[in-house]
Amino acid sequence: MSDLAAPPTVPEDTGSRIHGTDFLAAQSENRRNTWLLIVGLILLGGILGYLIGWALEAWSGDAGFETFVTVSPLGVLGAAVLAGIGIVSSGVTLFAGDRVVTVMAGAKEVTADQEPMLHNVVEEMSIAAGLPKPRVMVIESDALNAFATGMRTDAAVIGVTRGLLKTLPRDQLQGVIAHEMGHILNLDTRYMAAVGIMVGLIALVSDMALRSLRVSGRGSSRSGKKGGGAALVILAILIVFAILAPIAAQMVRFAVSRQREFLADATAVQLTRNPLGLMGALRALAGHASGSEIGNRAIQHVFIVNPVKEFASKTNAFLATHPSIDERIERLQNLGKA
Repeated sequence: MSDLAAPPTVPEDTGSRIHGTDFLAAQSENRRNTWLLIVGLILLGGILGYLIGWALEAWSGDAGFETFVTVSPLGVLGAAVLAGIGIVSSGVTLFAGDRVVTVMAGAKEVTADQEPMLHNVVEEMSIAAGLPKPRVMVIESDALNAFATGMRTDAAVIGVTRGLLKTLPRDQLQGVIAHEMGHILNLDTRYMAAVGIMVGLIALVSDMALRSLRVSGRGSSRSGKKGGGAALVILAILIVFAILAPIAAQMVRFAVSRQREFLADATAVQLTRNPLGLMGALRALAGHASGSEIGNRAIQHVFIVNPVKEFASKTNAFLATHPSIDERIERLQNLGKA
């Protein structure tokens, strides 16, 4: 019998809290946050590009006080280039981000004949969510993990690891799939893919800028060429910004990501009416922390738990991609409490 037909195992007073969550408002907010964050990150990249061009212009000549009160043509060019790259990369991500994620995760699509139970659970949860059935994929790894991706709710993907399929009973697998379906329903998959690309771009350009400064610094010291005291100030500004920009972008990304995990957990309970399934799955995933790593840091935020174990164990809560499993379980336990 389908799990959807089974009697709810949620405590009687849980329903009010679950129904009290405004999921439509959350989806609308996520759409807005997606675009605001993309615009913010494009602006951050543009500022970084301006500073790079400004520093190059100042260092190549005798920069004076007027450098600080006039617009740098090379800086404007740098800002335009980086902002343009950000816009193009965001656009590409919104059209092809799901393929990028699945390739990086090493996921392969499976048919209903190959994985009938997995397809059945995904279909149940898609019906409960009122969404088209996503494509179903499997990562051939002993790790316990799952992910969802897709730029539209009608063209989404849900993937799980082989270890998850072998280890979890059906009710816990249903909880995991419902969590991933929650990400699709709440449009988190679009946000995670687009923002991940932008943050990576800012980190890459910042790293390139810092490397170039080290090389140019060694070259200028050998030739004795200087751009003046103002150039040194501009270079200092660029160095500070290049160091802080990736950190700021990551912190914003991680903070929003953690909140989306909580919402997906709550959505999973809304879909399954069985918080015990997801809670049991999270405990199983926590107990499997020593398993194989999958994916990489570029896509670590799309999984139900961070797959990069070394990073996850050494970081603090402020810089974590996911809330702690203990906190997630505690919130699930308290869904129906006043």
